[in-house]
Amino acid sequence: MKTPDTPVKLIVGLGNPGSEYQNTRHNAGQDFVAEIARQYSGSMSPSPKFFGLDTRITIAHRDVRLLIPTTFMNLSGKAVAAISQFYKIPTESILVAHDELDLDPGVVRLKIGGGHGGHNGLRDIISAQGNNKNFGRLRLGIGHPGNAKQVSNYVLKRAPSDEMTRTENAMGEVFPLLPDLVAGNWEKAMRELHSNNSK
Repeated sequence: MKTPDTPVKLIVGLGNPGSEYQNTRHNAGQDFVAEIARQYSGSMSPSPKFFGLDTRITIAHRDVRLLIPTTFMNLSGKAVAAISQFYKIPTESILVAHDELDLDPGVVRLKIGGGHGGHNGLRDIISAQGNNKNFGRLRLGIGHPGNAKQVSNYVLKRAPSDEMTRTENAMGEVFPLLPDLVAGNWEKAMRELHSNNSK
């Protein structure tokens, strides 16, 4: 069971591959990890054995792996399982960044464990980790179209510029908390993020 003092060793950003999906709402997690790599001078390189792009960076004197699966969203678990098994990273030390329909744009939340909430990327990761749900999640709000039948089309569209700005600003509140997360100071990071980032 993941506890609040488990350090993060792998950060995964979910999305779909290909230029047609760039900057769509569903790729918010991917965009977040790409920005971490940029800030920490990491070069995301293709890694066929991990079915994605990966790099190693150092945050607060700790080695951290970054992964952007290049599978489609509903096969994300294949990439996460490959890299976590290779580097012997326990499920509890994984943080998955993903888009979240149940939060408004500009709202971001940290969470430990839980179900997949209908998110196909999370669903596949849970399955690939042997139904172990005890990984961290960074839930990046994208809002809800208001009708369940519109969700598929909604998440695969690019957000308007003002919405993208709100999402980028919310991500910006998370970057200063990364040293706490990789040190296992989950409660401190969650407290700071959630007090600064109210709905």
